[in-house]
Amino acid sequence: MVIGLLHRAGVRSTHLYLASLGTIGLCLGLWIRAKTVDQTQRGNAERRALFVGLWPPTMWLIGDSLREHE
Repeated sequence: MVIGLLHRAGVRSTHLYLASLGTIGLCLGLWIRAKTVDQTQRGNAERRALFVGLWPPTMWLIGDSLREHE
Protein backbone atom coordinates (compact mmCIF):
# COMPACT_ATOMS: atom_id res chain seq x y z
CA MET A 1 0.00 0.00 0.00
CA VAL A 2 2.59 2.55 1.08
CA ILE A 3 5.02 1.36 -1.58
CA GLY A 4 2.36 1.84 -4.26
CA LEU A 5 1.67 5.36 -3.01
CA LEU A 6 5.35 6.23 -3.05
CA HIS A 7 5.68 4.86 -6.59
CA ARG A 8 2.68 6.86 -7.80
CA ALA A 9 4.15 9.96 -6.17
CA GLY A 10 7.25 9.57 -8.32
CA VAL A 11 9.64 8.24 -5.70
CA ARG A 12 11.99 5.63 -7.15
CA SER A 13 14.28 3.13 -5.48
CA THR A 14 17.34 5.14 -6.50
CA HIS A 15 16.04 8.13 -4.53
CA LEU A 16 15.82 6.08 -1.37
CA TYR A 17 19.21 4.46 -1.88
CA LEU A 18 20.76 7.92 -2.20
CA ALA A 19 18.82 9.13 0.84
CA SER A 20 20.14 6.15 2.77
CA LEU A 21 23.72 7.05 1.88
CA GLY A 22 22.99 10.69 2.73
CA THR A 23 21.74 9.78 6.19
CA ILE A 24 24.97 7.88 6.81
CA GLY A 25 26.85 11.10 6.06
CA LEU A 26 24.46 13.05 8.29
CA CYS A 27 24.99 10.59 11.14
CA LEU A 28 28.77 10.87 10.82
CA GLY A 29 28.53 14.65 10.72
CA LEU A 30 26.37 14.75 13.83
CA TRP A 31 28.71 12.33 15.61
CA ILE A 32 31.74 14.49 14.81
CA ARG A 33 29.84 17.59 15.89
CA ALA A 34 28.96 15.85 19.17
CA LYS A 35 32.66 15.64 19.95
CA THR A 36 33.01 19.44 19.64
CA VAL A 37 30.23 20.50 22.03
CA ASP A 38 30.79 20.93 25.75
CA GLN A 39 30.34 18.04 28.14
CA THR A 40 26.85 19.05 29.34
CA GLN A 41 25.37 18.85 25.84
CA ARG A 42 27.43 15.93 24.52
CA GLY A 43 25.01 13.18 25.60
CA ASN A 44 22.10 14.82 23.79
CA ALA A 45 24.19 15.34 20.64
CA GLU A 46 25.35 11.71 20.67
CA ARG A 47 21.77 10.45 21.09
CA ARG A 48 20.76 12.56 18.09
CA ALA A 49 23.54 11.00 16.01
CA LEU A 50 22.51 7.49 17.08
CA PHE A 51 18.87 8.21 16.26
CA VAL A 52 19.78 9.36 12.76
CA GLY A 53 21.97 6.26 12.47
CA LEU A 54 18.82 4.13 12.55
CA TRP A 55 17.50 5.69 9.33
CA PRO A 56 19.83 4.22 6.64
CA PRO A 57 18.68 0.58 6.92
CA THR A 58 15.05 1.66 6.93
CA MET A 59 15.44 3.76 3.80
CA TRP A 60 17.48 1.06 2.09
CA LEU A 61 14.79 -1.56 2.75
CA ILE A 62 12.04 0.75 1.49
CA GLY A 63 14.19 1.27 -1.62
CA ASP A 64 14.42 -2.52 -2.06
CA SER A 65 10.65 -2.78 -1.82
CA LEU A 66 10.23 -0.05 -4.40
CA ARG A 67 12.72 -1.78 -6.72
CA GLU A 68 10.65 -4.96 -6.53
CA HIS A 69 7.50 -2.92 -7.22
CA GLU A 70 9.08 -1.23 -10.24
